[in-house]
Amino acid sequence: MHNVLHEEKQHIPRLIAWEVTRSCNLNCRHCRAAARFGPYENEFSAEECFRVLENVAGFCKPIIILTGGEPMLREDIWDIARRGTELGLRMVMAPCGKLVTEEAAGRMLDSGIKRISLSLDGATAESHDAFRRVEGSFDDVILAAGNARAAGLEFQINTTVTRQNIGELERILDLVIRMGAVSYHPFLLVPTGRGKELADQELSPEEYEKVLNWIYEKREDLPIQFKPTCAPHYYRILRQREREKGRAVTPQTHGLDAMSKGCMGGQAFAFISHVGKVQICGFLEVECGDLREVEYDFERVWRNSPVFIEMRDIDHYHGRCGYCEYRKVCGGCRARAFAMTGDYLAEEPFCVYEPRSAVERD
Repeated sequence: MHNVLHEEKQHIPRLIAWEVTRSCNLNCRHCRAAARFGPYENEFSAEECFRVLENVAGFCKPIIILTGGEPMLREDIWDIARRGTELGLRMVMAPCGKLVTEEAAGRMLDSGIKRISLSLDGATAESHDAFRRVEGSFDDVILAAGNARAAGLEFQINTTVTRQNIGELERILDLVIRMGAVSYHPFLLVPTGRGKELADQELSPEEYEKVLNWIYEKREDLPIQFKPTCAPHYYRILRQREREKGRAVTPQTHGLDAMSKGCMGGQAFAFISHVGKVQICGFLEVECGDLREVEYDFERVWRNSPVFIEMRDIDHYHGRCGYCEYRKVCGGCRARAFAMTGDYLAEEPFCVYEPRSAVERD
């Protein structure tokens, strides 16, 4: 009984990304959703959104990321954010930038939005706008950051790392700090949606390793949080590098880095699509439940989805990921494994690490 309770407690969602609309005013080359300017049919009404939020708040208090598309294209977005706030959920938002005016930043704060994320994929207007495929989008992000900062609204910057901008990362990081962001999150490209067109821009396993080592080396000297996303190998590299220095990674010495793990999909993270389909993350397009079919009972999907249950059984991942000594802190990117092999339990295809043999596994 104790083990069952421990397992239940262990697998509580800490983050839920909710694509409240797929409509978007951008046309980004890497877009997971291949989003366009809508409207899209069958998107949830405000009342349906409230029911989902009430169900989630009934069994956990995760961060809810209101994302899209462009979440601000929903006229009722402030009502949705306010309802989540009233229920005790930490509400954050991922807008595209252009709509983050001074007035909008104030409305975000009034509805309880605690932080927004903005995307910067180049150190200059030329490189960023080429990636986003909308002229002026770089200036929009700079202006949005200024409006958020003036309003007292926290913002973080995300970058999708590809071969196209890998050489600009140092300059992007410097710009992010000057903008006044509270954190910087490089995302390692997962080739899904329109991102499939960028398969040739995917870093090689060796480049991937190099970028994550660079993040490790930079992180201690920065005035802001610096954390990679969709890059589970980082938590292996962190421990390898610390071990070389004779240091253990513990909550006392490394704070959240010691308690974070690589792929959280289905274990501490979930994604809800614009029509209520639940997935382990936005990049792994395998439906794990339909909220309309279960009367908006997110908890039921979270606890009973066979895919979610498989994600939690790390020892039965396939290939190297099933016996790697770092499997409990890394786990490999399940979406990248699926995109490359069709098997979401396959070993991470962009990992260079050779673990100890299965005979030696702990």
